[in-house]
Amino acid sequence: MYDVAVIGAGVVGSHTAGRLAAMGHSVAVVEGKRSLTEPVCCTGIIGRECVTSFAIGEDIIMRWVKGARVFSPSGKPLKLWRPEPQAAIVDRVSLNVSMISRAQGRGAHYEVGTLVRDIEVADDRVRIKAVRGNSPVYLEARAAVIATGFRPGLTERLGLGRTGDFVAGVQAEVSAPGVEDVEVYLGREVAPSFFAWMVPTTSGMGLVGLLSRQTPEVYLRKLLSLLADRGKIASADVEVLHGGISLKPLAKTYGDRLLVVGTAAGQVKPITGGGIYYGLLCANIAAEHLHRALSADNLSARDLAGYQREWKQRLGSELRTGYWARRVYERFSDRQIDRLFDIMESTGILESLLNAKDLSFDWHGGAVSRVISYEVFRKIIGSMKLPARLKDRMPGRE
Repeated sequence: MYDVAVIGAGVVGSHTAGRLAAMGHSVAVVEGKRSLTEPVCCTGIIGRECVTSFAIGEDIIMRWVKGARVFSPSGKPLKLWRPEPQAAIVDRVSLNVSMISRAQGRGAHYEVGTLVRDIEVADDRVRIKAVRGNSPVYLEARAAVIATGFRPGLTERLGLGRTGDFVAGVQAEVSAPGVEDVEVYLGREVAPSFFAWMVPTTSGMGLVGLLSRQTPEVYLRKLLSLLADRGKIASADVEVLHGGISLKPLAKTYGDRLLVVGTAAGQVKPITGGGIYYGLLCANIAAEHLHRALSADNLSARDLAGYQREWKQRLGSELRTGYWARRVYERFSDRQIDRLFDIMESTGILESLLNAKDLSFDWHGGAVSRVISYEVFRKIIGSMKLPARLKDRMPGRE
């Protein structure tokens, strides 16, 4: 019997496994994919803070970026740029492999091509029921960490609540010669209530994707055709990857002998859908709490509840503010978004935000609070037909 079974061999799951193995615990990582090098539906943009905090190797970083060009629904560009690099575009498969290698180097064991069907929590262990090919597989551990990414059925069956809100993501790798800048596209005809992107990766290649609540591939195919017509990409005939992103955390991310981390827990930036950095931060917290619980041989929900208290203390305010901004943005019309672009440039607000040293790529709450501190934005939001709960939860409202 293992000390811990980690369900999911993504970045967050492997980092959790590596930390626990380094603390002297026996760890099994159970991964449903048959190959650990399968493509991932993730753009792989992480901030400098993440790169430094988790020792992301330069060999994994494809390029650094100083900002992006954001296009309004009418095509008006807004240049969000700073003198120094703000984020790194990483090879997502290589990042996975790197984290797996670290965990294996510390003693973690991997069960690849093993799809978990159910987890049974007993008084003294968890029993994992899985399948490999056509053969059943059974594993036992003193505790389990769920790091499956977006897979709400498993956590719901374990009594940890339902995913409160989520969005579908789609992405394709494209030939994009000459594209050197990150581009973001807004508008209901492109990605209703969300946004689309084109991100350069290696020389001559890039990623095009978007988030949408409905028919995301339809919108992506339309965008790919448009970009091909404009000569920005070589062809719209490309394979599309799909994924899901939680926009709100689970009600409970702990239980008897259980913890949930990363996208599975909803530890995701609600504005952008990015989950790597927050997931890694929470993986560290999860590993520390599990280490103490395993050492004391006390793995009850009551004793593991400190994990949720700690990660919410670190991220709770950030996630609440980001989700508020996400819900408000979804109610903007294309015309209102274009107007906001004009205001940002004509009033000097954009320049002020870009010069603010305390604003970060990884922490959006400060930027949201700074934006709505301007009277012009508060008036726009105040004039919108928002539900009372959104108006009442405006950051900074007394």
